[in-house]
Amino acid sequence: MSYETFTLSVENHIAHLQLNRPDAYNSMSRDFWREFPEAIKQIDIEAQARVLVISSTGKHFCAGMDLEVFTQPDPQMFNGEAGRRAEAMRRLVHQLQQCFSVLEDIRIPVLCAIQGGCIGGALDLVCAADIRYCTEDAFFTIKETELGMTADLGTLQRLPQLIAPGLARELAYTGRKMQAAEALRSGLVNRTFPDEGSLLEGVMAIAHEIAGRSPLAVTGCKQMINYARDHSMADSLSYMATWQAGMFQPSDMMQIFSAKMSGKAPEFEPLRKVTAPLQKPKN
Repeated sequence: MSYETFTLSVENHIAHLQLNRPDAYNSMSRDFWREFPEAIKQIDIEAQARVLVISSTGKHFCAGMDLEVFTQPDPQMFNGEAGRRAEAMRRLVHQLQQCFSVLEDIRIPVLCAIQGGCIGGALDLVCAADIRYCTEDAFFTIKETELGMTADLGTLQRLPQLIAPGLARELAYTGRKMQAAEALRSGLVNRTFPDEGSLLEGVMAIAHEIAGRSPLAVTGCKQMINYARDHSMADSLSYMATWQAGMFQPSDMMQIFSAKMSGKAPEFEPLRKVTAPLQKPKN
């Protein structure tokens, strides 16, 4: 499929989604909010990719919400009976939140390669990813307080679990820039790279390594880490035991042992496609 706000390809079990509105600093237009979750869900449905890399083009990774969304809002957002207007606004925010929560919901790891500015809504996006990498000139900022609003699409909920809560609060309250070196020290990013070319090359190398692992084992890791983040230690260990009781099978391990003996890379069975409930099987 073709998209207006990004390109998407799948090669060697690696999906690569690249924002491609550099002249607009890859800001998130109305088309983006429709296309992005649809594309991510489709990647999960098809089950051909074992890892997703999100990168960008131009000077900045993403400048956040396109100003057109703010300057030309739906008139219904501010008109009509107060209670119904508030209910509609709450529902809209939930819908926009889900555009990024889908990165946690899909079965494969999501890696973000960030150059230049990662601003406002872009930080909401990358916080929902599994792993982040950036160039040495990158910076991150919670822009919303500077605009007179509260960030509402996930940064305030996810960032304090990625870095020290006090630092997350400082960034949110002040809206200041966090430079790449600080992002690395704080644990927001795993590694920095000198420039955009080496960044994408390095991230793709990591993606290639992940894609070579058992997709069932990798999705199990993602499921368990995300579950442990949101639950107690006892609940998480119990869920881990239940997962292993159902999902652990020796076939992938046998593939690995056989591959080591033959000197060839193992060929794992992909995860199954996501189908509609009770869908009639194809002949």
